[in-house]
Amino acid sequence: MKRQISSSLFERLLLSDGQANKEKILELAARGQEITEPADIVKDPYVFEFLGIPESKPVLESDLEKALVRQIEDFLLELGRGFMFVGTQQRVTLNNTHYYVDMVFYNKELHAYVLIELKTVKLMPEAVGQLNMYLNYYAAEINEPGDNPPIGIILCTDKNNVTAEYALGGLSNNIFASTYTYVIPEKEQLIAKVESILKAWDENKTTDR
Repeated sequence: MKRQISSSLFERLLLSDGQANKEKILELAARGQEITEPADIVKDPYVFEFLGIPESKPVLESDLEKALVRQIEDFLLELGRGFMFVGTQQRVTLNNTHYYVDMVFYNKELHAYVLIELKTVKLMPEAVGQLNMYLNYYAAEINEPGDNPPIGIILCTDKNNVTAEYALGGLSNNIFASTYTYVIPEKEQLIAKVESILKAWDENKTTDR
């Protein structure tokens, strides 16, 4: 609980879908986080301060993956409710070619596999296509009766909203792109961002009347 407060979980949940409104704030404040659809499990940004990696230090994707596995309990806490760790480098074989999913989890709240791809660079469109392929494979070959469609999350150092919108738009699979940081975000900055979105929301509501 102390870590969730210090890492500004409330504010990050509010901002994760890119827009906040009064109804959402009141609902989250009154009932806490409820998981009913894939978007509910996604945060932006994710905070990996428990890894102890300096923000300015270049990190290879393989080293980031190993560090997260070593601190898997903390990583599960950051991911949120219902996550169970399946494994790393899970093989996907298509037409005699092997591919590997960086990290695979199962979310018991959504009854769905969650595939995570780690990127130590900004979001690139080709990463979306690769993850989409993995999700199609899991839906066809790994899912069992009772499982819902798998969910994909790309964790990257940065994302351009326009690029993300076009890369992720129109897909039948649930794919999300989130940033991550090695330091706890400044709570004041997150609160200011929430307030600015609320102000814009109020202005839009006034204009619509």
